[in-house]
Amino acid sequence: MMQWQICDREGVMRLCLAAVCFSFGIIGSPVVSSFSVEVSAEESDLRIATFEVDATPELGSPLAYDPMVKVSDPLRCKGVVLLPTGDQPIVLATVDWLGVANESNAMFCGKLAEAVGTQPNRVVVHALHQHDAPRCDHSAAALLEPYGIVDQCYDLPFIEATFESAATAAKEAIVSAVAVSTIQVGQAPVQRVASNRRMLDPTGQVHITRYTACRDPLVRALPLGVIDPALKLMTFEDANGPVACLTFYATHPQSYYRVGAATPDFPGLARDTRQKATGVFHMHFNGAGGNIGAGKYNDGSQENRPRLARRVEEAMQTAWENRRPDNSTELNWQQQPVVLPISEAISVDVLAKTIADETQPASVRCHAAEKLAFAQRDEESPVPISRLAIGNNTLMFMPGELFVEYQLAAQAMVPEKFVMMAAYGDYGTAYIGTRVSYSQGGYEVSPRATNVSPKSELVLLQTMRKLLEAQVDGVTASDYTDATGPGPINVQQLPGEARPDETGR
Repeated sequence: MMQWQICDREGVMRLCLAAVCFSFGIIGSPVVSSFSVEVSAEESDLRIATFEVDATPELGSPLAYDPMVKVSDPLRCKGVVLLPTGDQPIVLATVDWLGVANESNAMFCGKLAEAVGTQPNRVVVHALHQHDAPRCDHSAAALLEPYGIVDQCYDLPFIEATFESAATAAKEAIVSAVAVSTIQVGQAPVQRVASNRRMLDPTGQVHITRYTACRDPLVRALPLGVIDPALKLMTFEDANGPVACLTFYATHPQSYYRVGAATPDFPGLARDTRQKATGVFHMHFNGAGGNIGAGKYNDGSQENRPRLARRVEEAMQTAWENRRPDNSTELNWQQQPVVLPISEAISVDVLAKTIADETQPASVRCHAAEKLAFAQRDEESPVPISRLAIGNNTLMFMPGELFVEYQLAAQAMVPEKFVMMAAYGDYGTAYIGTRVSYSQGGYEVSPRATNVSPKSELVLLQTMRKLLEAQVDGVTASDYTDATGPGPINVQQLPGEARPDETGR
């Protein structure tokens, strides 16, 4: 199975280590590949149930950065319950929110686990990270509660009602679970959507952040950068065909945003369109897209949202149409909790003072509370990392706004396996860069944006190697970080918007 990365500086394409195992014609041409796992219906040791509930707040409820004034498209919470014979259920869930952080993530996993009769460490909850959508952090809310401003940041009654409705739906769904006769996987390149956000100068330092909506043509014209262009897909099928489809693609999901209109944005719209077209339950995971966005191809105009959605939808359809068989059948779940090193820039005392400072806007105090909530976590509340292996196919579930390099490294560690990665699990970490990226500067690894230190790469890689049972030694996420930049750029021609600011990105 081919895994690849792209960096178009000087027209050069660097391939992921796994690519050496495959021959695919002209280097760099789009490749579509797919595989499946055959399971006899009579001997099926796996059943599956699906559930879906509304996750749209009421008008006036706080979204991630602005109060909600309307609904562009409904937000959804979707999930599958895997019921392996002789073992406890596994729950995979997603929600169209900015993030589910700290105690909120643990609480949501616990509700789903209780509902289906399993352990919380066999449940994952991931956000798709839409920006015109709610944020969710009970730990931060507890820090804000003494100051009476929780409801300016979080709609806790709505959030908890969504937890309950999802748990109820999951419990009801398993009654009608169906036997899985075939598990299929596929992939296809997504054209003209993802691009790297971090543009380097000739010295290897970030001096332009190409945000997901980028109005300036000079910034959009800068090189593509390191990405993973592949959308990956897994279907669970019974004797009559697919009953559930999971897709994975790494990019920030914003087209235009900060308008107070709730929306699942272009990946969610693509997902919903495919579900309607096929009549099959679809759920989507955002991959390691922390440093990836649509900025090269998106000027932030409203017309661009359906364009981006169509491009993702086309890749979903292509991967779907080209599924083909494989021969493995084993299903195995593991979760490994980790304690990630806190950012050296975090001061607990300063954050506590900011939270208590009534002269500061609620948004600033909320941000401080979210950082302090993560800083106060210890070995009693580690960050979960999970792995689901189904035959030769591996699903990795990772925390935070993870850089795409971790996704490329995971694929390179096990080049003979088909690896699908979901990030934006426990959102308490915020951005997680590579070790090298922290020395390059830029918004994503700034004290404002990240809660973890460069040492986190080592912790994550050690865990990934263990869970993946790595076949290739010495692979690091930093191996894939661009370190040289695109060449000379006339900085004077670049607009102020191209540089990091203090708003949500």
